[in-house]
Amino acid sequence: MIKKVQTKAKGWKIHTQLMVLILLTGLASILLFEVLWLNKWDIYEYVQQVPGFRDMSQDEDFWEKLRTEAANYNIPSSEDDKEGIKKIQPFLSQGDKYTGIYIYNLKEGTYVAGKFPSVLNNAAFSTFFDMGYQLTGGEGEETYEFPMKFKNGYATVMVWFYHRVRFIYPYCIFCLTVSIGLFFGVILFFIKKKMNMVASLKDEILRMAAGNLRDSVPEMGQDEIGIIAEELDNLRTALQDTLVREKESRRANQDLITAMSHDLRTPLTILNGYLEVLRLNRNPEMHEEYLNRCLQKTSDIREMTDRMFEYALVFEEVDDPKVKEIPIEYFRDCINEHSDFIKLAGFQPELDYTNVERWITGDKGMIKRIFSNLFSNILKYGDKSVPVNIKGCFTKTMYILTMSNGIKQQSTGVESNHIGLMSVEKMMQQLGGKSSFSEENGLFSVRLEFHLTAYGRVDRPETYSGNNAGII
Repeated sequence: MIKKVQTKAKGWKIHTQLMVLILLTGLASILLFEVLWLNKWDIYEYVQQVPGFRDMSQDEDFWEKLRTEAANYNIPSSEDDKEGIKKIQPFLSQGDKYTGIYIYNLKEGTYVAGKFPSVLNNAAFSTFFDMGYQLTGGEGEETYEFPMKFKNGYATVMVWFYHRVRFIYPYCIFCLTVSIGLFFGVILFFIKKKMNMVASLKDEILRMAAGNLRDSVPEMGQDEIGIIAEELDNLRTALQDTLVREKESRRANQDLITAMSHDLRTPLTILNGYLEVLRLNRNPEMHEEYLNRCLQKTSDIREMTDRMFEYALVFEEVDDPKVKEIPIEYFRDCINEHSDFIKLAGFQPELDYTNVERWITGDKGMIKRIFSNLFSNILKYGDKSVPVNIKGCFTKTMYILTMSNGIKQQSTGVESNHIGLMSVEKMMQQLGGKSSFSEENGLFSVRLEFHLTAYGRVDRPETYSGNNAGII
């Protein structure tokens, strides 16, 4: 139960935590004060064992002596009987400075004589007494009233003791100090804890600013500070990933530039040599051969630069695609355009689709680049003796395009780096579609899946029969 409350409390906002803490701590402080104050007289019993703290009201000898001495004195006739009051002063002075003794007429209850506690004449004690009296409600006073027999009759004697003042007032201040100290101690501890968290966040920010992104930001609960700490850790992770990717990208670009510089230097040197020969008009009978070699070298250079652009396409940070509804007719136009081109290069495209009015979600620019990469891959690595099969079909929610072609058996000196396919895969992911590639029995196959728009779907179950129904 306590763990559940603690877990729930961690998710409270700071001001809610503070308000609840103030209420609970205030209640605990009040209860602590009440417990200490209710047990004050039990504690006072132990304090009286300390020399100098003995309460005269507990002294049986004092009471016995008071009763015995009363029989030796006459009660003054009134408070104006100065002679009688003067004679009874030894009786009234039997107590110490914290004791006051007063005599009242037994029948009328009028004041006759008395002695004021001398300690109350002290200005410091009197001020202390007045403050404590208001604070404790007169707990420092102790009063006894009873009839007593004097030499000439009976009178009412009142005895006031102020010994408790030495204990009860300091004890009250002690109880208040402990209770208030508990209240402010807990509140200040809470505030200090939150301030330490803020200071820790400052240190984490300075550490990140210094370049240390390896160490994670510690958890700091679920309040506002905890949310800031969590988001700061997410920022640290994002910055670290960004720096790693940037470092890898710089290294990859440097490697690419180094490799391309080396690869381009050789054909450019040879091309420059052939052009120099042609410019000097040497061996005219070899001009056509030299021109063919120059064209071959320019083709090699173009292929190398294409590889570089494809590589850049895969690793560059691209913007989000501009997705909108695109008719299937757009696919047909792109496929027809590229099919005509590879046909001129000696390939045999076989198209299996019909005109059906559907729409998919996509980006026209990306779709063009996807087809450009796929058909470029066919031109580079395809076997012209094997037909290039291109087929489109529908499911209820997808448009599926498959392409397959043979793979050249002989080595052409062109090394496959799969950059073009990686580019296709990345663009399909950005469009929300799927792509898959397979190579089996000398055939290379590509499968692309595009989402149909709600407008472009047909919800008649009888129109479809499996994944390859609805061929276009």
